[in-house]
Amino acid sequence: MRASTDSEIDTAIAAVANQGAGALLIVQDTFFTDLNPRGQLVTLASRYKLPAMCPQREFVEAGGLISYAADFANGYRQAGVYIGKILKGAKPADLPVEQPTKFDLVINLKTAKALGLTVPPTLLTSADEVIE
Repeated sequence: MRASTDSEIDTAIAAVANQGAGALLIVQDTFFTDLNPRGQLVTLASRYKLPAMCPQREFVEAGGLISYAADFANGYRQAGVYIGKILKGAKPADLPVEQPTKFDLVINLKTAKALGLTVPPTLLTSADEVIE
């Protein structure tokens, strides 16, 4: 479902829930960097009892179930390294394109319990952060 306004988010999540979805996958979008849509999404997921897989740890901190995403802070550090190389004379076109190498798995156990879900111990031990 696509949504680009608060009311479209309400309509989309209600439609997904009414169609019998068993979970919600929220994809990365610049629209969600604002706190309102992020909070709205996790509130609606909770209202409709939909486990939400989220694109950033901030969603999980707000009440989403789980996120597995690139570590943005690490990406920003790498950008700083690139800037340093450019300032020292490297041509940007000569620098290799890099993909993220560090990913964070964040799980919200409070949300899992509210949804009646049991998170396997092996997943919990693999998590970079568990919110209780």
